[in-house]
Amino acid sequence: MTTDTLYSQSWSKRTPKQGLMTFMGWVLLLAFISWAFQIMTEDTIWEFVTDAPNRALDIGSRMVPPDWFSINDLWWALWETLNIATLGTALGTVMAVPVAFLAARNTTPSTRFLRPLALFIIVASRSINSLIWALLLVSILGPGVLAGIIAIALRSIGFIGKLMYESIEEIDHSQVEAIEATGASKSQIMAWGVVPQVAPTLAGVTVFRWDINIRESTVLGLVGAGGLGVKLESALNTLAWPKVTMLLIVILATVVVSEWITMKVRKKLI
Repeated sequence: MTTDTLYSQSWSKRTPKQGLMTFMGWVLLLAFISWAFQIMTEDTIWEFVTDAPNRALDIGSRMVPPDWFSINDLWWALWETLNIATLGTALGTVMAVPVAFLAARNTTPSTRFLRPLALFIIVASRSINSLIWALLLVSILGPGVLAGIIAIALRSIGFIGKLMYESIEEIDHSQVEAIEATGASKSQIMAWGVVPQVAPTLAGVTVFRWDINIRESTVLGLVGAGGLGVKLESALNTLAWPKVTMLLIVILATVVVSEWITMKVRKKLI
């Protein structure tokens, strides 16, 4: 091929057929988005939407100043929230660790039965939000902190279990082989070759999950699972907007403190 022929050829990013297919793809995508928006908003009352800024300003003016004296009524609810997050995280960790070892390819006793079962538990836990777990458990156990603790625990299994089993599969196998060469039993190999390598990950993941659970525990009371959510629901139902503001301040302060604690602990671990 001569130089003149090379220069005479015009460069194109796509062929005409590819360009037409791309154009049709965008048209179909925009049509789908338009259809989905129409379906989602068919019951929307647009008069309410246009009036939303005025109503937001009205409610905002009622929320200021906060009801500072209501803080004395929130200490026990705050204590319940902290207990729900802490005990739920601890219980979830206890259940997640064996599930993680069963899910990891290099530690599971059975890749054909136990590993798929463990993976199913992890996926099921991660698929259902803690608020839905709490709603189901309140129907079974009745309202209270116990339902909140178990809901947090069931939600935590998937999060901790997934990160843990991935960490177990990524361990340094040379250390395991060195212990095997000494004639150690399977339990000794697990105790001295696997657990020390994944223990820092477990600690870091648990603390991180506790921080997340602090946030989730604040709203579980909306379905009767105890904590600050119960107070928030009561304040919203009675239109006690200054108390709602105080509750939001307490929740924000709690989340900020938990974030600070998590940062310090993870810094020490890493």
